[in-house]
Amino acid sequence: MKPSQVASSKPKLAISACLLGAEVRYNGGHKESRLCSRTLTEHFDFVPLCPEVAIGLGTPREPIRLVGDPAAPRAVGTVQRERDVTEPLAAYGAQMAGELDDICGYIFMQQSPSCGLERVKVYQENGRPSEPKGRGIYAEAFCARRPDLPVEEDGRLNDPILRENFITRVFAYAQWQQLLRDGLSRKALLDFHSRYKYLLMATHPLQYKTLGRLLGNLHQHDLQELAPRYFSELMAALKKCATRRTHSNTLQHLSGHLKQALSSVERQEMQQLIGQYRNGIVPLVVPLTMLKHHFRRHPDNYVATQVYLQPHPENLSLRNAL
Repeated sequence: MKPSQVASSKPKLAISACLLGAEVRYNGGHKESRLCSRTLTEHFDFVPLCPEVAIGLGTPREPIRLVGDPAAPRAVGTVQRERDVTEPLAAYGAQMAGELDDICGYIFMQQSPSCGLERVKVYQENGRPSEPKGRGIYAEAFCARRPDLPVEEDGRLNDPILRENFITRVFAYAQWQQLLRDGLSRKALLDFHSRYKYLLMATHPLQYKTLGRLLGNLHQHDLQELAPRYFSELMAALKKCATRRTHSNTLQHLSGHLKQALSSVERQEMQQLIGQYRNGIVPLVVPLTMLKHHFRRHPDNYVATQVYLQPHPENLSLRNAL
């Protein structure tokens, strides 16, 4: 495949098949997510998976549920309790984690005994679910082997902050994959980190400095060992959701690059918009649009490289609700 073809292809997302409308649930139905099947499908190539069908459970089928220790539950039939599918689900999770090496994220079906990421009911001998709750068997096995991969549940994607954070991480993962395809070098790694300065400032400002120190003595370390550690820490930092306060601080820093270029009236207007955003009067897209307008008129080579200004396709409109 030519580099131009790689760059233009859509990032791949694995997804629970029922969320795309596939009738694979225990009752023969689906749980179609309009966000996934109608909005995100324009920007991502989906890889639909249903672990329960994959291990040979039919459709429709007897439901399974988690029982026992919430930290290490078993997946058994709700009627035929002796039917234990824990090992097959875990083995399939491990298999898929190894095979799906080109995906940039995974959207799981919430509360599923196979796919749920959290808050999955784990039933006790008295027939009642425990507290704390557990995690789906397949999801647990998959995520244990792919700790850096952005993962999220469909229900949580209805929250605009969590949705924007997840999609931002997906595109960061995709850009890292592209860097590795193009060839890892010390310069490529430093350039990558530089591009993420303001995004990290908005999500985890302390970690930007920590990662900078990690790369500070790059020439003294084995690049093949340091790069995966760097990326792992980056993805962990990006999991933290930015706030109005941290976004405002980032916007202030960016506007500092325009100090000499703008008139006093323009600077005042920019500060007013940032203040209105910080106080919850306007969404993030308002001061950000004005900032981009000024940088189009007064280009800055360093700012132009910053992922923060456009971490995902503009027509997804993810920042309109922040």
